[in-house]
Amino acid sequence: MTSANDLMEQDRSLLLVDDDRPFLNRLEQAMTRRGFDVRVAEGVDAGLALLKPEPPAFAVVDMRLEDGNGLEVVSALHEVRPGARAIVLTGYGNIASAVMAVKLGAVDYLAKPADADDITKALLAEQSEKPAPPENPMSADRVRWEHIQRVYELCDRNVSETARRLNMHRRTLQRILAKRAPR
Repeated sequence: MTSANDLMEQDRSLLLVDDDRPFLNRLEQAMTRRGFDVRVAEGVDAGLALLKPEPPAFAVVDMRLEDGNGLEVVSALHEVRPGARAIVLTGYGNIASAVMAVKLGAVDYLAKPADADDITKALLAEQSEKPAPPENPMSADRVRWEHIQRVYELCDRNVSETARRLNMHRRTLQRILAKRAPR
């Protein structure tokens, strides 16, 4: 099996997919300074189009994009280049979507705003390395939010069914789902 560092020395191609243009520009510059050959896309369709001619060795993909779910890009990358290392970024992180990202081929899942150093470490980490323990473990509010997100995913993103199972008013659930994850 090729290690991330071996892959990095051979092929430094990196695909960044994010619809937040200022963040995408900053990340593109930072990753270029770190020696990556960066290509950018602002959506799922553009990201998928860039995979076909020359699949990258690395990818950093936002989960929620205006034209769809970034996991489509991760899955397609894994199909065309199984050894590629993909990271999923999101401002709406939850355990259920992290598990789905890993099942589709992502090697890590980071909450936005992630800095370029964290992204680089995640891309180049050896698969056998255990991640360092969290400096700031989840708060009780975050654990509650994670549970709600998990039930929501298990109910196929059906708000009414999720609210019924959580014994919660549907509008209350909609307000919780519309907010970013608590710290």
